Amino acid sequence: MTRVLLYTGKGGVGKTTSAAGTATLAALRGLRTLVLSTDAAHSLSDAFDSEVGPEPTEIDDLLFVQQIDAQRKFERSWGDIQSYLRSVLHMVGVDPIEAEELTVLPGAAEVLALLEVRDHVRSGRWDVIVVDCAPTAETLRLLGLPEALNWYLDRIFNAERKMMRTFRPFLSGSTLPMPDDNVFDALRRLQADLSDIRTLLAGPDASVRLVLTPEAVVVAEARRSLTRLSLYGYRVDGVVANRVFPAAGADTWRRQWVAAQRGILEEVADSFRPLPIWESPYRVCEPVGVEELAAFAVEMYGGDDPFARATDDTSLWVDRHIDTDGRTYTLTMPLPLASADELELARHGDELIITVGSYRRVLPLPAALARGVVAGARLDEGRLQVRFSPREAARPVAPEVPSGSGPLESAQELAQGLTAEYHEQLTRREAAR
Repeated sequence: MTRVLLYTGKGGVGKTTSAAGTATLAALRGLRTLVLSTDAAHSLSDAFDSEVGPEPTEIDDLLFVQQIDAQRKFERSWGDIQSYLRSVLHMVGVDPIEAEELTVLPGAAEVLALLEVRDHVRSGRWDVIVVDCAPTAETLRLLGLPEALNWYLDRIFNAERKMMRTFRPFLSGSTLPMPDDNVFDALRRLQADLSDIRTLLAGPDASVRLVLTPEAVVVAEARRSLTRLSLYGYRVDGVVANRVFPAAGADTWRRQWVAAQRGILEEVADSFRPLPIWESPYRVCEPVGVEELAAFAVEMYGGDDPFARATDDTSLWVDRHIDTDGRTYTLTMPLPLASADELELARHGDELIITVGSYRRVLPLPAALARGVVAGARLDEGRLQVRFSPREAARPVAPEVPSGSGPLESAQELAQGLTAEYHEQLTRREAAR
């Protein structure tokens, strides 16, 4: 299977250089390699000092580079839907230029750019595909959108199509255009494409690498990114610490910088353990071209194999694990570096809604849990545990709080509130019967 590596980080930390260097090293080791960019501000051509087009361009032996034309991909996948929406807006008097803007789905072009990654994986042509992603915030939205849109389309698609088939004969005389089967087929294709992206990027052959510099603000952003990537179920298997000042030969002024960076790098090691931390020394100039990028990657990875598949011991990712004790079930989800004050839980039907800060994931519950009620929750050492009890035997259960975990008081109150809410719903339902 093709190994897929995605590099992301705060803007300006060197993620493009890290991605390009990794790809160059892969090609030098005899692996058929493609490096491509989903960032709208393409810079791979600058890193390789070579012209790069929308199709794979050979830069060196076994090394190809591509800067995806996201707009072209968007038009292919969203064209039928956008055309219908424009016709509706035209009928109600919206200016054509405004209609064009209103029918562009935010983030869709970037998500659809990932379809290129899927197609390349399916082709079997490549051993390694390296993806230079957009800066962290955009990447998180990019990786979270397939599941979110899939959830939405799955719920509206069947009902909408049935409704149109039922009412189209009665609305045939209306001037408002009705969506035809081409529009619904386009929605179904989009849904299938999003499912493919989600399956590929959350699978064992794909992983994300966070690129940072030894600065407090950048490290804080990387910590949040790790939590949110884990929320969406994406595997993080390493951290690149870029622009580290070497200690050797430092003068008084530079020794102060070295000491400051070392303190931050110790924090990085503590925060991201057990992930490997690959350090790259500060350079006067950015590495440009195949030779300099290869030297950059060799020095950064040392004796490690950056293309090996990550194992559970060398990665952090969401593994929805369910334990059972009698008839009580516990759903466990690793949320590394999360804090209780930014965590919210809610239940809607057969789904558990988990919110961390401004990011949300809707997690479908297996039947054994969907039939029960929330009996408690806890956040312990980066692991969220939600306990479920059968409806007929459920009793409010205070969540267990480990010693020394004062910040979990909000999680305790949350779990008690959830329990009380669903017992009240259960009581009303039984009374209605």
